[in-house]
Amino acid sequence: MRLAYALAGHGPPMVKTANWMNHIELDWMSSTIRHLFLAIARDFTLLRYDARGNGLSDWDVDELSLDKWVTDLETVVDAAGLDRFPLFAMSQGCAISVAFAVRHPERVSHLILYGGFARGAYKRAKNELELQKAKALATLIRTGWGDDSPTYRRLFSSLFMPGASREQLEKFAERQRVATSPECAYRYFETTRNLDVTDLLPKVKAPTLVMHVRGDQVQPFEAGRELAAGIPGARFVALQGQNHMLLESDPAAQRVLEEIRLFLK
Repeated sequence: MRLAYALAGHGPPMVKTANWMNHIELDWMSSTIRHLFLAIARDFTLLRYDARGNGLSDWDVDELSLDKWVTDLETVVDAAGLDRFPLFAMSQGCAISVAFAVRHPERVSHLILYGGFARGAYKRAKNELELQKAKALATLIRTGWGDDSPTYRRLFSSLFMPGASREQLEKFAERQRVATSPECAYRYFETTRNLDVTDLLPKVKAPTLVMHVRGDQVQPFEAGRELAAGIPGARFVALQGQNHMLLESDPAAQRVLEEIRLFLK
């Protein structure tokens, strides 16, 4: 199996853990995330990669799981020759980063988690109605992801970025379409929603910063608080806003960069 990764910037290394529908070329050109990468690359050599199942890495894989995604991260940092580094993660990349940090405490100098969770939506559902609502999104992916009409993908875009412009939503929807196949998108989504690393949280040794937007509609604010509460000594920062993806115009985007710089001093 082939994995794609890329390096940008100068300075000490920082690794960004892969998450939902990454694409190392299109992400770099995307107005929804490029600003964050550019800012980090001014101070660090930023390593990004596409995990198995999406982007420029192989899509047709036998297994998608937490263990395999951690293995992808291990493989990439080894290939890049990195020994010790801060690990930056977004969304379900946070669960992967927690597992990696527990497996390799000697390699992670700092853990920076944004918009993440310890338990996926299926695991944290409080009742059958919540569970069925979560599963309805998976059904939409399986039936509509590859459709010529972008209606289904726009739905996901609006959840990720309710404050985005129409142009930003359309570009994000198109990026999702080319990032993976409909079947792999469904498998990816199902695996993510079944993640649970709550038992690993107390074992994290690295200094940890957890940031979460109060109005996040993809990963609820309480999921971020639960993540931070389970990690010994973690600092939790509540951010104002509603976008899961940090748009450059969001006040939270600048706050995230400021918190990262202070945390790594």
